[in-house]
Amino acid sequence: MTRWHASDDLVTRYADGSLPEPDAWSLEKHLESCGGCATRVSQAVRETAAGAVLADVRKAVLGAAAPAPVRAPSAVKALTRALWAAGPAVRGAWLPAVLLVAVGAVALAYGGGFDGARPLLLAVAPVVPVAGVALSYGAHADPLHEIAAATPSGGLRLVLTRTVAVLAVSLPLLTLAGLLLPASGAPGAAAWLLPGLALTLASLALASYVGCRVATAVTGGGWLCAVLAPPLTAPGGEVTARLAEQVSRCLGGAPAQGGWALTAALCAALLAARRNAYDRLEKP
Repeated sequence: MTRWHASDDLVTRYADGSLPEPDAWSLEKHLESCGGCATRVSQAVRETAAGAVLADVRKAVLGAAAPAPVRAPSAVKALTRALWAAGPAVRGAWLPAVLLVAVGAVALAYGGGFDGARPLLLAVAPVVPVAGVALSYGAHADPLHEIAAATPSGGLRLVLTRTVAVLAVSLPLLTLAGLLLPASGAPGAAAWLLPGLALTLASLALASYVGCRVATAVTGGGWLCAVLAPPLTAPGGEVTARLAEQVSRCLGGAPAQGGWALTAALCAALLAARRNAYDRLEKP
């Protein structure tokens, strides 16, 4: 098949608009498959008065369509986003509540002369992050919950973000408070960490079936009943000693800690298996 190329006269007449319309259509069809002729025609058009106008229009269009330069978020914006993601764990009354528990235990030991402050703190500490997660997620805790839950960052990812924030607040404060308290026969100040993590993961896994608040009530309430009920209901007046013994039985020693570690691992596996349930959790 013979190929043809536009002559200089044809290119010039097309550029200045004097080429008849049928010939212009034929040339434009040829330019779709011929890069050499397209380059010549483009150069010829740019050299005309209309070419200068078209160049200005092109520059204006490209300038308007260009994306705005991306600026690194300021420290204030980054902090605001972090606080929103963390939820009430750090931007509401949660932090003062945890401080109240920690400072209250120290004040009870040294100001009130209560010998069982550490056993009592160790008994209560594992349910503190459990309650924090329940208070940090859901329509009852966040006015923007429905919007947040519908975003790509919603679901289990948002729950885990809030959980990490709760643990970041609870763990250091309560552990430090435990270190400041007299031992009174109770385990070490960090003995509650694995049980607290296991109960938190158990609450999250159970929440995929029954919701956060119900799961929190079941796990947190079950723990408090298991730890506090026997010392409080047993006959005799040595409640403090019985509480320390019960806390040591539940938290102290390698077997107990190993059991809590295994529980945490199993609950984490169940939570991973149930992760899709969080896409519908707390939604109408």
